[in-house]
Amino acid sequence: MTSLFLADPDATDRLGAALAESRPPRAVVHLLGDLGAGKSSLARAMLRALGVVGTVRSPTYTLVERYPLAEGGEAWHLDLYRIGDPGELEFLGLDSDDAALWLVEWPDRGAGALPVADLVVRMEVEGGGRRATLHPCNASSEAWLTHCRFHMPTPE
Repeated sequence: MTSLFLADPDATDRLGAALAESRPPRAVVHLLGDLGAGKSSLARAMLRALGVVGTVRSPTYTLVERYPLAEGGEAWHLDLYRIGDPGELEFLGLDSDDAALWLVEWPDRGAGALPVADLVVRMEVEGGGRRATLHPCNASSEAWLTHCRFHMPTPE
């Protein structure tokens, strides 16, 4: 587990860029935290670092936004806050083989219908900034974070 204090939006962007640049070819990231904790900001920073241009929309109402990646494949950004039952995900046409990167906000609402997380990131408001706590879920994501640490802001 790695815990980082993100003092400002630029720090969140740097973390997103570091995670994007060092990510494995396929990854599922579950983003946890209260409303306004910075989940969408971190997802947006990762997508920008992966070369997504144009508007990066929050999937609050659409539930999923798909973005082509420069190196091929797609990144899917999901916000499941508004779903009432994990079965609703069937109607979104999500096939875990199609996405190179899953960024899932409110993953608990899709429990059992989502691919297993490689990395869980908990975002919390702390003072004037945010705290990001990263939990690797397997050996691949442990290696991901080990490789990423070189680029990330130094943990407190």
